[in-house]
Amino acid sequence: MSSSSIMQTQIAASAVSLAEMWIFSCFLIGSMASSLQARLTVSPSSSQFFNGDFVSLSCEEDDSSAGWTLRRNTSKQQRTQCGDGWGEGAGSSCDINYIYPWDSGVYWCESREGPISNMVNLTVTGKLSVLQSPVLPVMEGDDVTLLCKTKTTPSNLPAAFYKDGSLIRKQPTGHMTIQHVSRSDEGLYKCDISGHGESPSSWITVTDKPIPMASPTTTALLTSTSLSTTTAPTPGCFLCHPNFRLVLHLVVFCPYLISTLLLVSLYQHRAKGNTDQSIC
Repeated sequence: MSSSSIMQTQIAASAVSLAEMWIFSCFLIGSMASSLQARLTVSPSSSQFFNGDFVSLSCEEDDSSAGWTLRRNTSKQQRTQCGDGWGEGAGSSCDINYIYPWDSGVYWCESREGPISNMVNLTVTGKLSVLQSPVLPVMEGDDVTLLCKTKTTPSNLPAAFYKDGSLIRKQPTGHMTIQHVSRSDEGLYKCDISGHGESPSSWITVTDKPIPMASPTTTALLTSTSLSTTTAPTPGCFLCHPNFRLVLHLVVFCPYLISTLLLVSLYQHRAKGNTDQSIC
């Protein structure tokens, strides 16, 4: 065997090893993509409920094969799933036909692979007033409407609204809109209707706006920045997820990888043919 043939064979072997490394990376990123979180939604959209209300919980995720299960922590039970003494499950949804105060607690979706969704804190009260506020975090710059409700009378009675224990304002129709919310609006809110008493308190979270879609020349830079930060992706913003961006780049790259593998394979066979001729 000539030295040139040996060199050609070594080059081909090195190229194949490099290609195998990239294939492993593709599989690794694919497994990362499968861990994209679901989003827990609540209907009616509120974190406070009256004793006896109907509540429906649902795990929303594109990959229905993930096998999402509703779980909760209450003052009496930990990590119990829907159907285990509470709620009626159907796929990735769970209905609570008659909710009780002891159903108050933290609810979330959990897949059989391990990842979990956002957590939602539900409060069930025997009081005469509740505050209807956003269940999920709100985007900075959005408008947020708070509604003070009673169980037996129309929800348009005059109400006073409080943040962190301090009066914000009194509204004649029982609802208040916070325009263009910012981080300073984050806090603990409650309301009070004269003759009906105060509602329980609910925490409102304000998150940063997602980064707008970048031009092709800056997409790689944005992806690198997203992967290096520990800030969680904005709930409900699937395109903002760093794993999705990485998968998008790999989808573009994979055709080139396959072409490279074919060329390396042909080159290796050619090198082997030259070696056989040298031996002859």
